[in-house]
Amino acid sequence: MSRTKSALLGALVLLAGASGTAVAAVPADPAGIAAIPCTVDYKVQNQWDTGFTAAVTVTNNSAAKTSWAVKWAYAGNQKVTSGWNAKISQSGTAVTAANETYNGTLATGGSVSFGFNASYSGTNALPTSFTLDGVTCNVDDGSGGGGGGSDPSGRVDNPYTGAKVYVNPEWSAKAAAETGGSRISNQPTGVWLDRIAAISGASGSMGLRAHLDAALAQKGSGEEVVQLVVYDLPGRDCAALASNGELGPTEIDKYKTQFIDPIAAILSDSKYASLRIVTTIEIDSLPNLVTNTGSRATATPQCDTMLANGNYVKGVGYALAKLGAIPNVYNYLDAGHHGWIGWDDNFGASATLFKQAATSEGATVDDVAGFITNTANYSALKENNFTINDTVNGTSVRLSKWIDYNRYVDELSFAQAFRNQLVSVGFNSGIGMLIDTSRNGWGGTARPTGPGATTSVDTYVNGGRYDRRIHVGNWCNQAGAGLGERPQASPATGIDAYVWMKPPGESDGSSSAIANDEGKGFDRMCDPTYTGNPRNNNNMSGALPNAPLSGHWFSAQFQQLMTNAYPPL
Repeated sequence: MSRTKSALLGALVLLAGASGTAVAAVPADPAGIAAIPCTVDYKVQNQWDTGFTAAVTVTNNSAAKTSWAVKWAYAGNQKVTSGWNAKISQSGTAVTAANETYNGTLATGGSVSFGFNASYSGTNALPTSFTLDGVTCNVDDGSGGGGGGSDPSGRVDNPYTGAKVYVNPEWSAKAAAETGGSRISNQPTGVWLDRIAAISGASGSMGLRAHLDAALAQKGSGEEVVQLVVYDLPGRDCAALASNGELGPTEIDKYKTQFIDPIAAILSDSKYASLRIVTTIEIDSLPNLVTNTGSRATATPQCDTMLANGNYVKGVGYALAKLGAIPNVYNYLDAGHHGWIGWDDNFGASATLFKQAATSEGATVDDVAGFITNTANYSALKENNFTINDTVNGTSVRLSKWIDYNRYVDELSFAQAFRNQLVSVGFNSGIGMLIDTSRNGWGGTARPTGPGATTSVDTYVNGGRYDRRIHVGNWCNQAGAGLGERPQASPATGIDAYVWMKPPGESDGSSSAIANDEGKGFDRMCDPTYTGNPRNNNNMSGALPNAPLSGHWFSAQFQQLMTNAYPPL
């Protein structure tokens, strides 16, 4: 989101602002910028009396690299205590951050981000000199992502910073009507625009304008975020019948003119200019083109059709372009979850496809504020009882049946690494990630209190994992799930917010076929008796019984989510 300028290091005047962020004076001569070998953006994201959290983004403008090391020195007694997305070591005041095995590739013009926690006492002075593989870099002017800066469009770097988030009164009323539901009925959730009728209000429910008007009333004199899910692509969700939509595979023009254009017209109304409008763009679409097409065992004819006709890419690009042109709209593109695109075959290919979509139909990467993972899914935020680097009796945990060669074990590590991958393919270095934590708490009596037995990699992983699904590919109304982390801004490096984009208590799909006029089919993955398909390695579905249509209120699920909430209610 940020579009910063850099200056030659010798001409920099570095000042520590109130937030501890570097501020650089830019000389009048911009001609030297083209010759800058590398740029470093160092930000203190959070600081307290004895420590701080910092984020570093390095942009390489020289020859492409297969490994890298960034070095700097502190003027004070700062000491790095932990880090992520880089191997960080320190000798005296000198710090070295070297690539991990998964992010050593750094293309010409590409960027990589890492972060760390550190201790200090006295003054936390900012480093003034950085090198990339021994070459001195310039220092960014500090208005990039993760802080409170802004870009020329008037957008802030993180829309959730310093803002309340809209509480949908319709969802809130349903939650409050449940026994014990008042404990969470004041939480913000996403508003789903999942069919054309939802724009004006379907079946007596609030339409988009009504929600925006209610948000203005909640806003008062402060800042307010409104979260919308834009979800009605042609041939929607080609690998799951429960969330099929109303538009056929070829109805791209109808999608543009009857769905996106009316939404854009409402969001453009100057009446709503003071709201920060966050859009989640088309969940369950683009990743399907990577994982469920061609010769893969998981392929479906419907996904092959959508890959061939290009309407997912065109639709997402059109939505990004139209909505991204509105100054107070922040587009977050859906990025699946670690159990979908965390494998080597899917990880890089997905980022490349997202770049293709974000530069189609008039869209540019500037129309993308960030990405959201785990939307309406159940992947645990952080698995504390094992890491991807663990071995049991000499065997890597990647060989366990649960992890199955994936590179990631949870959503936080995946989201942070995928953010780096997205930047490396050309997205702006200021993009932030959202993680949907509405149903990934996995608390209750089944939550492990420590690692599993080291008899084998399977006993170790299965005994210690918080995510209690039968298989990571299970997605429908999962038995045993619980509410996750409550919505919050800037919870971790590279993460703009934890959100409840999927409203807890709304069904993923019906347990059996139910006639309806919403275009929603019956998916056997929502049937608790179903024995599975290649996408969940032919395991039981793990779904709750007696579920209604997707999006409809499911009291039994809501009660389960509260019972198993982690952190507990």
